[in-house]
Amino acid sequence: MNSAANRAAKLFRQKGGMLRTHEVIEGGIHPRTLYAMRDAGEVEQVVRGVYRLAGMPPLSDPDIAIVAKLFPASVVCLVSALSMHELTTRVPHTVQIATPPGRGTPKVAHPPIETFRFSKESLTAGVEERRVDGATVRVFNAEKTLADAFKFRNRIGLETAVEALRNYARRKRRRIDLIQDYARICRVERIMRPYLEALS
Repeated sequence: MNSAANRAAKLFRQKGGMLRTHEVIEGGIHPRTLYAMRDAGEVEQVVRGVYRLAGMPPLSDPDIAIVAKLFPASVVCLVSALSMHELTTRVPHTVQIATPPGRGTPKVAHPPIETFRFSKESLTAGVEERRVDGATVRVFNAEKTLADAFKFRNRIGLETAVEALRNYARRKRRRIDLIQDYARICRVERIMRPYLEALS
């Protein structure tokens, strides 16, 4: 590995092992170095425009990590977020992300993405960051996700929302007051009230 490739490999390691092409270039690495490393098997192309340093451990949640790299402003929501919080038995078949009203649907061949329109207030409430496979993933916290699940119950199924709330209720640390706050933001306070009263 030449000096340019060594610098590139160091940059990949500093950034968690996975980078978009523009991140490599912004890091001072020439595109031809990146492509030479790809051809030599030193990096692998995960999807178009996203590369990963070869020899790293397998990705634990590749779809989530790739979407976070491709669309860093997006927020993982609903069933995908419930899965990250271990509140559902459903296996997400798409990566569900929240987008602001009027924003176009992200276009990508893989992984499959499903978008949901959120108001500006709802889009910024309860967002936390996690590191997944070296990528910074923005995801709604558990309490906000529960309110969202009831808000979009017609899309994901009321049974999914109710199951998630019951699973949350079994936790030692639970914040019913916080769920109520998010329910007000999502305008589902009245719908959630009987379910929340059953937990108290």
